Amino acid sequence: MKKIELKTQITIFDSIEELPTIVKGLMDKAIEAKQNAYAPYSKFKVGAAFLLDDGTIITGNNQENAAYPSGMCAERVAIWKVSSDFPHKKILKLAISASSSSQILKEPVAPCGACRQTLSEYEIKQKEKIEVYFMGEEGEIIKSDSVLDLLPIAFDKTFL
Repeated sequence: MKKIELKTQITIFDSIEELPTIVKGLMDKAIEAKQNAYAPYSKFKVGAAFLLDDGTIITGNNQENAAYPSGMCAERVAIWKVSSDFPHKKILKLAISASSSSQILKEPVAPCGACRQTLSEYEIKQKEKIEVYFMGEEGEIIKSDSVLDLLPIAFDKTFL
């Protein structure tokens, strides 16, 4: 038997004003996308914005459905849009913002497990890291240098 210690390093920004200019603009797009989320059941809205290697920004937001499993998270809506419309572009950065009508989210809201798995597939496919920035409505923003830092023991095609 052996033990392996896994470590993830993150950067915490105190506010959106501390972000680099390009990332602040990307986060603004995620916040804007969040406003168009369809979340009549959970009242939990999420916006996501991807920066591609040619400067294109692609956004998405969560889409709920009365048949709950039929809904989709903002990150997956946006990444599938990237994949379908820009299949040969590399993703450089992802910004995520979340809000709730039942409380003010002051803590950063990380991607769910299904989104981490989906995002990791694209990071592995492009063979380059995707920076991930996430926040609530206000307060701190967390930056991860890579999706795989958020999902260190990922399932991928090598298992198939």
